Amino acid sequence: MITRVAVVPHPPLLVPELVPGRVDSTGPVREATLAAVARLAQVSRDWVAVAAGEGGHRFGPESAGSFRGYGVDVPVTLSAGHGAGAPADLPLPVLVAGWLRARAGADSVRVEPVAPAASPAECAELGAELARRDTETGLLVLGDGANCHGPRAPGFQDGRAADFDAKVASALAGADAETLLALDPDLAAELGAAGRAPWQVLAGLARRWPGWRGELLYSAAPFGVAYHVAVWERR
Repeated sequence: MITRVAVVPHPPLLVPELVPGRVDSTGPVREATLAAVARLAQVSRDWVAVAAGEGGHRFGPESAGSFRGYGVDVPVTLSAGHGAGAPADLPLPVLVAGWLRARAGADSVRVEPVAPAASPAECAELGAELARRDTETGLLVLGDGANCHGPRAPGFQDGRAADFDAKVASALAGADAETLLALDPDLAAELGAAGRAPWQVLAGLARRWPGWRGELLYSAAPFGVAYHVAVWERR
């Protein structure tokens, strides 16, 4: 049973070693993210995570990797009991999930990718499947917002980004599953919002099990990409 959810972004800048000289400027989103996963660890030390990813390959607690591809060899494991070994080439959200697990002191995290192009109905069904599981676990939802905020944004400036992420932030603050499910997949793709599908998985879970309340810990686009951090709890 899932009773608490942490919604976080997954940029490399969360890892201090990857942003030398910019640690202070990246501090607010990092601190909010670590606060969210610390609250997740309070209710469960074993997590399941959802993030956008192709292929349907699940990454279990035996997985290990490194942020070497992002400039610094920061090792990551998805389980506290996983021994050192040759790291695999893990996707960024999986690396961030493992890094957050360790920082929060959780025992394990299992990452289940959802196809970036999955329809809202498909995402909702995945969320309902998570709701049907009997095992007590925490849910970690990883995904960034639009990458089109401002002229220096990675995805270039798009005037639609502000309204899109305002809706996301409001929905996460109010545990509003229907607004999340109403997000347009095509628009989200055009805006580079990788979190759309994972957020809609969360919405499917909440629709299956009503009675959630949300708390928004952070919402901003400091480097042209929107990052939202929230915690949902079931009443």
